Amino acid sequence: MRNFLLGVIAVGVIVATSSVFVVQEGERGIVFQFSKIQRTAEGSIRVFEPGMHFKLPLVETVRKLDAKVQTLDDPADRFVTSEKKDLLVDSYVKWKIKDFGKYYLATGGRTERAENLLKQYINNGLRTEFGTRTIQQIVSGERSELMVKAMAQASKGSDELGIEIVDVRVKKINLPDEISNNIFQRMRAERTAVAKEHRARGMEKAEVLRSDVDAKVTIMVADAERNARTTKGEGDAEAAKTYADAYSKNADFFSFVRSMEAYRNSFQNKSDVMIIQPDNEFFKHMQSMSGN
Repeated sequence: MRNFLLGVIAVGVIVATSSVFVVQEGERGIVFQFSKIQRTAEGSIRVFEPGMHFKLPLVETVRKLDAKVQTLDDPADRFVTSEKKDLLVDSYVKWKIKDFGKYYLATGGRTERAENLLKQYINNGLRTEFGTRTIQQIVSGERSELMVKAMAQASKGSDELGIEIVDVRVKKINLPDEISNNIFQRMRAERTAVAKEHRARGMEKAEVLRSDVDAKVTIMVADAERNARTTKGEGDAEAAKTYADAYSKNADFFSFVRSMEAYRNSFQNKSDVMIIQPDNEFFKHMQSMSGN
C-alpha cells in the first residue's frame, strides 16, 4: 500500500511538472497538440508571452522562438552599378520576429531558413539600389539613402515572413580583386608616364640652365682675362714709364740698381753656379767696387 501511494505521488509530480512551462524574457512560445498548432478562438496561432503557463501533459508540446533582435552578417556579395561595374559589398541586417505565428508558418521556426529568405529580399533591394547608381554616387554620400531604400524594399518581402527589419548597413564596399589589379596596373602605368614626362621636362630645363650658366661663365672668364690683360698692360706701361723716368734722371744709379736686382735674382740659392768671363759686362759694378 505504501509503495502504491509513493507511485501515485510520483506520477502526480511528473504530471504536475509536465503541465507547466515557462517562457523566458526575450522568448515566445507556441504550443502543439499532437503536432497540430494550438490556435485561438479566432483561428490565429496562439503565442505565449514570457511567464508561467499550463499545458496538457504528454499531449501538448512547446516550441520556443527567439524574440530578441538578431544579426544577419554573411560574407560580401557582388553587385553591379549603373556603369556595369562590379562591386563587392559587405553588409549586415538587424531583424526580429514581428508576427510569431506567421513566422512559424513561413519558416517552420528555423532561423536558418528565415535568414536565407531574408537575405534574398535584402540582396534584391541592394541590387536594385546599386543598379541605379554610379560608383561615384555610392561612395560620395548616397550610401545612407541607398540603405534606407534597400531596407524599405526588403521590408515588403519580410512582412510575409512575419519579420521586421530593424536596420540595414553597408559596412564596406570594395572592387573585386581582378578589377582592383587592373585599375592598380592602369594607375601605375599612368603615374609612371607622368613621372617620365616630369623627368624629361626637368632634364630639359636643367640642360637649358646648364647651357645658360656655361655661357655666362665663358663670358665672365673672357671679360676677366681681357680686364687682366688690360690691367697688366697698363701696369707694364706704368713700370716702363717709371724706369724711363728713373733712367733719365740718373742713368748710372739706374744701371747700378738694375744690376743689383740681377745679382740678387741670379744668386738666390747658394748652390747656384754661373760660368761667364770675368770681364763680362754683367760684373762691371762688382769690378768697379773691387777696384779692378
